[in-house]
Amino acid sequence: MDNREAFVMKLKEGCKQEYQKRHAEIWPELKALLSESGVYDYSIYFDEGTNLLFAFQRTRSGGGSQSLGENPIVKKWWEYMAPLMETHEDNSPVSTPLEEVFHMD
Repeated sequence: MDNREAFVMKLKEGCKQEYQKRHAEIWPELKALLSESGVYDYSIYFDEGTNLLFAFQRTRSGGGSQSLGENPIVKKWWEYMAPLMETHEDNSPVSTPLEEVFHMD
């Protein structure tokens, strides 16, 4: 079964270029992990006026990036990205899931 998930996160002021750079160089092991967990379509958008990141992903088999928090690769990525984003004490991004209210195929 395919699922669609969306969530927002917040980037710290002035960190957009570094955020883009780090994602352009995403670690192969992280990309593989996401694919193995069922993520097959993942985009992140940036709103300059609010510094909000809007993330959208399509997943298979009920997986997805939001369920990988205990994985050591993900924890290492969170630590790497923490200086750029609003995070919790464990370095996980503050992430708010969004409710889908409309979809058109």
